[in-house]
Amino acid sequence: MSDNSIERAAERLLDAARTRIPCAPVRDLLPDGSAQTGYAVQNVLTRAALAQGRRIVGRKVGLTSPAVQQQLGVDRPDFGVLFDHMAVDDGVVVDSGLLLQPKVEAEIAFVLGADLDGPDLDETAVRSATEYVVPALEIVDSRIAGWDITFVDTVSDNASSGLYVLGRTRTPLDGLDLTGVRMELADGGGVEVSHGTGADCLGDPVTAVLWLARTCQDLGVPLRAGEVVLSGALGPMVSAEPGGSYIATLSGLGVVSVGFPDTAPTPTPQGAENNSASVER
Repeated sequence: MSDNSIERAAERLLDAARTRIPCAPVRDLLPDGSAQTGYAVQNVLTRAALAQGRRIVGRKVGLTSPAVQQQLGVDRPDFGVLFDHMAVDDGVVVDSGLLLQPKVEAEIAFVLGADLDGPDLDETAVRSATEYVVPALEIVDSRIAGWDITFVDTVSDNASSGLYVLGRTRTPLDGLDLTGVRMELADGGGVEVSHGTGADCLGDPVTAVLWLARTCQDLGVPLRAGEVVLSGALGPMVSAEPGGSYIATLSGLGVVSVGFPDTAPTPTPQGAENNSASVER
């Protein structure tokens, strides 16, 4: 793909973030539809975020759950960048100005105590590098209207990243088997809206983190100590309803929750400044 096409796709997504008006898919600008092209667009957005003073604090793995892959019509994982402004405290109501079309999914977050790189990356290395794991909610979002996305759209849009919430309970990974973790996501009325297990995340969340570590190392941006890794959804994502709240219970790991304001996000007038700069996604 030409640099011009990549820049045009990035600008379309940046404009949607600035105005908070979802845009048309970018795949019409990127007809080869390749992962390489999508990540080239994502890199432009990352550079824009860094230029605005954002700080990278980790990565996320997306599209790890068969249920989510089916929802979005894709068949492989992807990854995106986590920036410092994307972290939301457990139990709070998020700022609607940071969101366009939010959805919620529950997952396991890994906090690294050591770098994840080198020639012998395997699941043992992932376990050794992990300081602890916590229950997490990812508030996924799309700058693309109606979530009308293909693989190249979501990769370009920073893997549909929005915000994320980490639970307070820290559990050492050690020999813990994450495949058997049971996840239940309920709304504020206690009604279950999603469920799954650790095995629904690429067979094992550790496997998902290993995929990410190898991919990032191949790209020259290895995972570093102190970074947060969202390992991927354990079940289907659900739309975040205005005024709604959601709590995820992960067996053996704890709970994590988030709330949403009573009113849905409203667009910012064209040209107005929006500090959320959804270079995320």
